[in-house]
Amino acid sequence: MPNTLQTFLKLHKVSLLLALLSMVFYYTFGYHLVRTDFIKLLTLCVALFILCFKLIQFEKWNFRFLLVVGILFRLVFLLAEPNLSQDFYRFIWDGHLVANSINPYLFTPDAIMDTMHLKIPNEQVLYKGMGSLSAQHYSNYPPLNQFIFGLCALFGGENILSSLVVLRGTIILGDIGIFYFGRKLLRNLNKSPQLIFWYFLNPLVIIELSGNLHFEGVMLFFFILSMYLLSIKKWQLAAILLACSISIKLVPLLFLPLFLKYLGWKKSIPFYFIVAITSLLLFAPFYIPEFIHNYTDTLSLWFSNFEFNAGIYNLVKGIAVEFNAKPWELIKVYGQITPLITIFTVVVFTFLQKKQDLSTSLTAMMWVLAVYYFMASTVHPWYLIFLVLLSIFTTYRFALVWSAAIVLSYFAYSQPHFKENLWLLALEYCSVYGFLIYEIIAHHNKK
Repeated sequence: MPNTLQTFLKLHKVSLLLALLSMVFYYTFGYHLVRTDFIKLLTLCVALFILCFKLIQFEKWNFRFLLVVGILFRLVFLLAEPNLSQDFYRFIWDGHLVANSINPYLFTPDAIMDTMHLKIPNEQVLYKGMGSLSAQHYSNYPPLNQFIFGLCALFGGENILSSLVVLRGTIILGDIGIFYFGRKLLRNLNKSPQLIFWYFLNPLVIIELSGNLHFEGVMLFFFILSMYLLSIKKWQLAAILLACSISIKLVPLLFLPLFLKYLGWKKSIPFYFIVAITSLLLFAPFYIPEFIHNYTDTLSLWFSNFEFNAGIYNLVKGIAVEFNAKPWELIKVYGQITPLITIFTVVVFTFLQKKQDLSTSLTAMMWVLAVYYFMASTVHPWYLIFLVLLSIFTTYRFALVWSAAIVLSYFAYSQPHFKENLWLLALEYCSVYGFLIYEIIAHHNKK
């Protein structure tokens, strides 16, 4: 055995053992876990978060080692079928529609199955797999996401596993891009580049993106590349990439006003113009007169019909029910108020920012997104991944605590009709709010 390899094994034997153990746990999670087994799920997640912490603690300056380890953790899931989410069935379904030049915003899966008699590969498996809720609604995935689904359907062919591999490969490549440009952005902001590992090795990120195939990772790749380009003053190209991010998931739309102070009025107007034109061009291939109605109607459901892992909303609902309020009416009213509070938060951070640097803007984005999630009636675990990434560019770490605590929300997956345990949700949010209050006080005392 070469002396260099012997030395490496000797110096890093503990870290290698931790990495190997993590891979075993990820393998168990991906191939030997059903989501109804909450105790096993919780045990694996707790163990993975502890191992993540120790790996970063031991090897935080060994970038190559942690990069390779992070990629290997993701590749463990390569042939696994997502076990915490059934969204991938809809991804593949929409992909086959796009690949066959059929507009996914025009027909619901129910309508296609009832009246159109299209020959979609594995249509019965996909239709049943996506569930009745998804099947009765139009697609809510933005256009660039649809293009990616279409490419995955083309390359994956008629085999579902092949399509999963292509989807997963796309997401893994996005995560590697986040690592590369996130590290560069941290350096440009005079922050430690090792902070990127709190995203790249975070078990929630690995499980929900590479494991369960949510496309937040691809959205964040375009977003973080856009922020990096802003940091080197290439704002025109940054605007195009930001539009691409919005065209994967709409969340970055929240942040558009926050660029006003950073860019100034002179650059802001053409910046917004480029974002708008690029977005319109991406939406154009799917535009039909019914598009706006169908798409907005589907999106509105997330504000006025669904509830999962909510914080403040559950508190409001609990108090309102005591005064004989009807929950199904309350969520509709609450769903109308939440966007207004979010808009107010954006306006406050837009016009009360004193500094005009990118670091301050990223911190403002973190707070805007945090307020939105605190208020939201639906906070799926993978939603937090954006907040986790934003937090590493700030001095706040409550999002990392939340990324671990949100594992408690998985309890609902083990119950009929996804019935939540309010005590577990209270434990989740008390830990997050408690740590956040501690951080705010600590920051205030430093001033």
